[in-house]
Amino acid sequence: MFAERVSLLFKDIAALMSTYGGAYLKGAGSTLLLAIIATFIGCVIGFICGILQTIPINPGDGAVKRFLLGVIRVIIRIYVEVFRGTPMILQAVFIYYGLPYFSGNRLQFTSIWGVAILVVSINTGAYMSESVRGGILSIDPGQTEAAKSIGMTHFQTMVNIILPQALRNIMPQIGNNYIINVKDTSVMFIIGFIEFFAVHKMAAGATFKYFPSATVEMAGYLCMTLLASFILRWVEKKMDGSDSYELVNDDQLVMTAGTYNHPVKGSPFDERSTEYTEGER
Repeated sequence: MFAERVSLLFKDIAALMSTYGGAYLKGAGSTLLLAIIATFIGCVIGFICGILQTIPINPGDGAVKRFLLGVIRVIIRIYVEVFRGTPMILQAVFIYYGLPYFSGNRLQFTSIWGVAILVVSINTGAYMSESVRGGILSIDPGQTEAAKSIGMTHFQTMVNIILPQALRNIMPQIGNNYIINVKDTSVMFIIGFIEFFAVHKMAAGATFKYFPSATVEMAGYLCMTLLASFILRWVEKKMDGSDSYELVNDDQLVMTAGTYNHPVKGSPFDERSTEYTEGER
């Protein structure tokens, strides 16, 4: 009985792919493209917000600087809490339908792609903001102090010393957010965006083969996320560098201990170096 049901499942999947195979592939492509673009934009937003939250406020700073940084941090905190504390599907509804509602239908979004990218990007940015802030704070404060001691500005310190290390620390979170976005783009069907999950709803509604279509969706999402995981592991390995290190026993710029080169005073060879060892001196 079980074998018969499995055989029937594969037949239904084959029938679905023969009819809607192109639509499934197109939907998967839209999902991947949306996830990549939105993750990139979200990372940019997250880095900006994370850096702004870690700018030091010193007692000697002017009142204007302290006031502006305080206002910026309050705005960022509200943004982060709102978009982390509400479902993405409701964010899409609020943004897509909110503009026409408050403008009396005078202003409307003309591009579903634009709305989808906007919603996923700002949602990703809210999560990345906290990841970037934590990554920056995880760097030893002594490195910042050392940079300042040699005259580097805060901007130079962040760009050349702190951010490269913080990026390595938060790379797993960037990959994790991308994988989450691959799956969470499925909620964009609520505003009419045709992605992988929307194709499933269309195919299942037309054929009433909900489980076979869901099986195709599960396999597709699993393939996309596994591929992203493998790429992330490869990038992390490249950032870690080589696992084997060869210790340097000799420094070519320093003479071996016990051997000195210096000119012999009073000789006609003052311009040359004569080599002595400890035993010969």
